[in-house]
Amino acid sequence: MPHRIVLAGGSGFLGQALARALAARGCEVTVLSRHPRPAAGSVGWVAWDGATPGEWSRTLEGADAVVNLTGRSVNCVHNERNRHEILVSRVASVHALGQALAGCRRPPAVWVQGGSLAIYGNAGDRVCTEAAPAANDFSAQVCRAWEAAFAAVPAPATRKVLFRIGIVLGRGGGGLVPLERLARRFLGGTVGSGRQHVSWLHLADMTELFVAALADRGFSGVYNATSPHPVTNAAFMRALRRAVGRPWSPPAPAWAVRIGARWFLRTDADLALTGRRAVPARLLETGFRFRFPELQPALADLFARPAAAATERA
Repeated sequence: MPHRIVLAGGSGFLGQALARALAARGCEVTVLSRHPRPAAGSVGWVAWDGATPGEWSRTLEGADAVVNLTGRSVNCVHNERNRHEILVSRVASVHALGQALAGCRRPPAVWVQGGSLAIYGNAGDRVCTEAAPAANDFSAQVCRAWEAAFAAVPAPATRKVLFRIGIVLGRGGGGLVPLERLARRFLGGTVGSGRQHVSWLHLADMTELFVAALADRGFSGVYNATSPHPVTNAAFMRALRRAVGRPWSPPAPAWAVRIGARWFLRTDADLALTGRRAVPARLLETGFRFRFPELQPALADLFARPAAAATERA
C-alpha cells in the first residue's frame, strides 16, 4: 500500500471520506484544496488553484500516489457560466497535475483519476460496460474531454487508473442527502417515468475501490465504479422510502420536476430524469468483492446509524 498520497480535490464529500480511510490505514495524506485547513493527524492540507502549477507541485516529488477528485459540482443549474466551470475545473486540474508530474525526478507510481458514468449519456435500458460508446450530450462531452486530458498526460513511470463513478451513497453528503430529505417529507415518489436507471455505489465500496487501485498493480485503465446491480428510479425511490420508514408517496411528473429543480432546488432536472444502466464489468473480472452489491442492504446499513457515524465508518 502506498504511504505518501497526494489527494487533489479532497475537500468534498468523497474526498474527505477517502482521506479518512487512507489515514486509518497508516497513510500520510496531503490534500490539495482551494481552501486548506489545519493539519489533522496524518492528513495535511496544501493550497492550490486547481489550474496552474505552483508551490503545491512539490508535494508530488517522491509521493507514492496521487488521486484527483477535482471538479465543480454538477448539482447546479446548467447555465452557460456553470457549464463552463464544470468543464474547465475538470480538464484544468488534470493538465496542472500532468505538468507537475512532468517536473518530478521521482514521480508517483500511480495516479487514480475520478471520472463519471455520465459519459454514457441517457442510455435507457442499454447495459453500459466500459466498452459502451460515449454519448454526445453536454455531460458526456465534459467526460470525454476530461478523459482525453488524462489519457494525453505523458507519464511512462506512472500507472494510470480512471474510475467512472456512479451515484455514491453515503450519509451527510453526496446525492443521497436531497433524496433522503424529500423521502422524509413524504415527497419520495417515482421521478418522471421512473424507468431511468440509477447506477449507485455504497461509500464504503467506493473508498475500498480507491484503496485497491492504489495498492494493486494489476489495476490499469478505465473502470466503471458502480454496484453490479443498477436499479430503476422507481425501485430506488421505493427502497429509499422503506429505509427511512415512509409509505407510498405520489409520483413527480417530469414537468413538475423541471419546474422544481430549476426554481426551488436550483439544480438541473436531467440529473434526476435521465440515467444509465452501468455495470462494473472490468472490476468483476479483477475479483473485487463488493460489501454492498444490492441496494436494500446498502441503504439499511447507511440508515442503521446516525449520519455522522455512517460517514465516519466509510
